[in-house]
Amino acid sequence: MDFNPSDIEEKNYNYEFTVNYNKKKVKVQVYFGKKGNKIVIQGDPDSFEYNKIKSAVFDENSPEIGNDDIEYEEYIGSDECGKGDYFGPLVVAAVYVNKETASKLKRIGVRDSKDLSDTQIDLLAESIKQIIGNDFEICSLEPEDYNRLYDQYRNLNKLLVHCHSLVTGKLLKRVQCNLVITDKFSNRNLEIHPSIDTKDIKFIMETGAEKYTGVAAASILARNKFNEWFLKLKEQGLDLPKGASDAVLQAAKNIGKDKLQKFAKLHFKVTLKLR
Repeated sequence: MDFNPSDIEEKNYNYEFTVNYNKKKVKVQVYFGKKGNKIVIQGDPDSFEYNKIKSAVFDENSPEIGNDDIEYEEYIGSDECGKGDYFGPLVVAAVYVNKETASKLKRIGVRDSKDLSDTQIDLLAESIKQIIGNDFEICSLEPEDYNRLYDQYRNLNKLLVHCHSLVTGKLLKRVQCNLVITDKFSNRNLEIHPSIDTKDIKFIMETGAEKYTGVAAASILARNKFNEWFLKLKEQGLDLPKGASDAVLQAAKNIGKDKLQKFAKLHFKVTLKLR
């Protein structure tokens, strides 16, 4: 939730720590007595920071953490990661949420993955899976598979339709749901497998769909899977940069054109610069 808590200190009668948030400090004290536990929060009770930290400590449903006005009772949300990165897989995730799970996801700070650090992404991904159980699907196209399918489709948007349709279709086989929300990447409709009856299902493709908790959760799971690919290679001694910068071009030169298909999306302009 972007808080910066200090280490917990043990005092004579309580434990306490300080939370730094937006350059303001709030102290949290926990007392253990015969009549039970008591939590005291010290700070400016009229400040936004104080109330957001208080909401988190007491597990209150703060309106700042999520906006119920834009949520549906239940739906499947999908999002992707890696389409703009030369190295690494293309990952698409779909998540089913209902009113209960969406509320829990908001409470732990689920939001658009672009607003989160990789450390936050990886921690949230584990919490998301604990909350939603098996109500998610992930398609991770490793570079070699990505290059093969791109040669087949010759269009990134068509490839994205394929991946979003795949994960959404798999989830629709397991959950009863009549709404699918996808972050808009083109004007093409999803192509769900004909074995799945979709006549009563509404499909929404919307720019900025990460405002929906289910789509935001999908974006986090996709990013987490994407991060895992880079971490695995780093542990093997190959530390590749993300994005499509000059550092990416240099890394591609170091790998060599004959080995790039295992690590990179070859249709990017970076490949042309190697010639």
